[in-house]
Amino acid sequence: MNELSHVNTEGEASMVDVTDKPKVSREATASGFIEMQAETVELVNHNGIKKGDVLTVAKIAGIAAAKKTSDLIPLCHTLSLSHVSVDCVIKKNGILLSSTVKSSGKTGVEMEALCAVSIAALTLYDMCKAVDKTMVIGNVVLESKKKDK
Repeated sequence: MNELSHVNTEGEASMVDVTDKPKVSREATASGFIEMQAETVELVNHNGIKKGDVLTVAKIAGIAAAKKTSDLIPLCHTLSLSHVSVDCVIKKNGILLSSTVKSSGKTGVEMEALCAVSIAALTLYDMCKAVDKTMVIGNVVLESKKKDK
């Protein structure tokens, strides 16, 4: 197992020093799923939720969350993101979410992609909770990460 990167030599929490790392193109993709009743899926699919277009709002929330990740996760670096996408795919038992984040920098964008998916799912939950009390958010995972060498 690798050593923890956010712990200094004294065992204290510490932001990783990336000062001397080169800037390279980086990309990460994360996904998640919000399970909901079939009736709720139909309402979402036909824009029948009273709060409005839940898929568009969730996408915008996910993009905004990626941009604010360092405000939410204490030891994350503030990054200049060059691209954030959030996609919502309607399934019969819920909505599959995915986010791809790109940057040219000294550290990866995994947390930004995971944050985007998580907040998009929470936004869907918030917008649909009046009609579905059984929703479950899960399977939030990092699908891939890459960087140019």
